[in-house]
This record gives sequence, structure tokens and C-alpha cells, in this order.
Amino acid sequence: METEQAMELVGVSKTIGGKPIIKDLSFSVRRGEICGFLGPNGSGKTTTIRMMVGLMSMSAGEIRIAGFPVRTRRSEALAHVGAIVENPELYPYMSGHKNLVHFARMAAGPVPAGRMEEIVELVGLTDAIHDKVKTYSLGMRQRLGIAQALLHRPTVLILDEPTNGLDPGGIRELRDYLRNLAKTESIAILISSHLLAEVELICDRALIIQEGRLVGERIVRGGATAEDELVLVEFELKGIEAGEHTAGEYGLLRRENGLYTANLSKSAIPEIVSRLVGQGIDVYQVAIRKPTLEDTFLQLTKGEDSR
Repeated sequence: METEQAMELVGVSKTIGGKPIIKDLSFSVRRGEICGFLGPNGSGKTTTIRMMVGLMSMSAGEIRIAGFPVRTRRSEALAHVGAIVENPELYPYMSGHKNLVHFARMAAGPVPAGRMEEIVELVGLTDAIHDKVKTYSLGMRQRLGIAQALLHRPTVLILDEPTNGLDPGGIRELRDYLRNLAKTESIAILISSHLLAEVELICDRALIIQEGRLVGERIVRGGATAEDELVLVEFELKGIEAGEHTAGEYGLLRRENGLYTANLSKSAIPEIVSRLVGQGIDVYQVAIRKPTLEDTFLQLTKGEDSR
């Protein structure tokens, strides 16, 4: 049952002890897409992930993976999921290869001949796969964990804090491998992380939840700014004193050296430039400064911590 949407949540809710934890949560992740899953402490990220991987039941709604509903076709749905929650569980005194053989025996379905070698090459562990895992760096262990999660060709790979403990080099290496995996394997990757700058570098899109609700969504890579999306616009002006009324109307804030900024939609920029010029104000430069993911996150969650 192949579908463009690798995973869909539709009206998912969870109540524990009479307290609503997840409230009517709906979103989807496409094949080949890397999607960030963000939220402050206690926002419901972990609860949502547990429901996705079948460790917790839903109170209402539906989760579909590769088109299979988790509630009614659990085994078929979960056969399409690979997941790592924080550090992968590996056997340190066994080689990387023996670890994979062990996990292949426990996989939801048969692992085809040659799949292990294919995945090992994909995650860049060919030269170290016969070494004991205790000799691996943390980054290598993460990649071996990802290899284990990919053995059965899942449709969705769910990673909870995958860069925990990695140095900058290890983070960059993991980022490159995940991008390659999404493209090569055509799988959806959902990453839960509190490292907003890293999510901005690796993900195509970010979902932001707070108090169990989806409060925002942001295209972070490869997406054009929508005409009605608010962006920070910087104007370099001269003679603005003559147009103070226009400046106030559009919320232009004076910075320094003739620079003014305002939060505007792209569609409003031509009109304000036309009015400024019409009032004898010289417009030397207009620059769009798209807010960072951190800006968006803090705005939507009112500054709460993302961890």
C-alpha cells in the first residue's frame, strides 16, 4: 500500500488521568522529506512519538503509516517504522556486523541478502563494520543504530535527539548521511530535537507543537517565502522625516545609519516603496531578512525552552 504521505496523524488526542496531553493533533510527513518536530518541555513530543511507534495508545484520532492505520492494522503499520530514541541500544562487545545480524533476525520481515552490506555502505561504516562496537565513536554508534533501523526498509524513520552528545564534526557527518538516506531510500525522516539551528540546517520543514497542539509549521529548506508570510524587511532611506506618517503607518522602526525595519508581507513591499518615493523619500535599498527558525519558534511558543 504505497502512498506519497509516509505518515499521517489525523485528529490525534491523548488523555492521561483525565488530563488532555495531546489535543486534536494533525499533520503528515511525505516520502523523501526530513521533518523537524519541535516544542517546549512538556509540549507532548515524546507522547506523540510513543503513539507513532505503538508504545502508547491513542484516546482519539488516527495515525496511518504507509497507509496502514496503527489502531486497526498495527503490525502492518509498525513494519514500516524504524526508530531510535536518543542513543541506540547496541551490544558493545560484539562487532557492528554481528549487531546487525542479531537485529536482522528480530526484524518485522525477512531482510534480503545484500541489504546489510548496502546499508553499511550507505551509513559509511564499511571499514569499521567488523570492529567491536565498544571501539566506535558516538557518531559511529548513531550511524550503526540508523543502519539497524533501516534493515527492513521502513517507510518512516523516527529519530529522537539524534545529535545528543555528538561533536560538531559528528553532527555534520550525521546530517549528510540523513540527507542522503532520505533521497536514496525515499523514506520520511522525523527528527525530534531541541537544537533549532541544527534542525534548520538538516530539515525541509519544521512542525512546532505546544501544550499538545500544532501551533505552527515552517518551511526551512528549499521553500520560497509565501506572499502573505510576514518577513523582516530592512529599508535604507534618506529624507524619511518628510514621510513620518507613512513610516508610522507601516510600523517602520528606526535603527541606525538611515536603516529602518518592519515586519511586512512580501505583497506589501511595492506599495510602501511607492508611497515613500511619492513623498520624496530616497529608497536606496530594500532587503528581506527571513526570520530564523529560532525566531519563529520563540514567537509561536512565547519564548519557552525547546528541550
